[in-house]
Amino acid sequence: MYNLQGADNLAQLVEQHAPLVKRIAHHLLARLPSSVLADDLVQSGMIGLLEAARKYDPSKGASFETYAGIRIRGAIIDEVRKGDWTPRSVHRNSRRVAECIKAVESRTGRDAQDADVAQELGVSLEDYYSLLNDTSGSRLFSFDELCESNDYTAGEEIPSGDAHPGELHEGGVFQKALAEAIGALPEREQLVFALYYDEELNLKEIGEVLGVSESRVSQIHSQAALRLRARLSDWR
Repeated sequence: MYNLQGADNLAQLVEQHAPLVKRIAHHLLARLPSSVLADDLVQSGMIGLLEAARKYDPSKGASFETYAGIRIRGAIIDEVRKGDWTPRSVHRNSRRVAECIKAVESRTGRDAQDADVAQELGVSLEDYYSLLNDTSGSRLFSFDELCESNDYTAGEEIPSGDAHPGELHEGGVFQKALAEAIGALPEREQLVFALYYDEELNLKEIGEVLGVSESRVSQIHSQAALRLRARLSDWR
């Protein structure tokens, strides 16, 4: 159990967990454009760490490192949201693709294939892949936002000084729905997600595992994230 009282203890706690901030920041940096600086993410993460130290309640069940990791990640994501680098056209195209995936799957009762979505969009397969490439950076980070509370051990209660009990319950229900939706993805998309988020391989490494190009892995990941968006659209 941590004793968080006093400036000395707080400083010691922050120093002890500074490597956690850097690790999370660099993990997220890999999903962001080159214009985003690691130092900016680390600075935001340190604010999250300080907030975690101030609000942590060990009686809630989660370890401090687990709780701090969620706060750090959330602080970094909030900072990136403030300066959204993604052009509006990319957001618009992402919505179009998700809507077309939902339309095809609702109509056919099966997973929408690449050619199905391209036809629904009224574009060539090559143009569809270009759309997926354009959305890749946005989708990689957005899915990380969706999963930002997935890092804790099942059964642990994650304390939050700000959330209403109803919101916590709704969040838990959504996490269950998200897990089920991921489990229902086509096999290759599930595999890419597992290698990327669980094994923390980069796109190039995943491509070597699957025997495809890094660009193709990016397309598969983007389509999987947009498929999830389509299937979870009722939650928005």
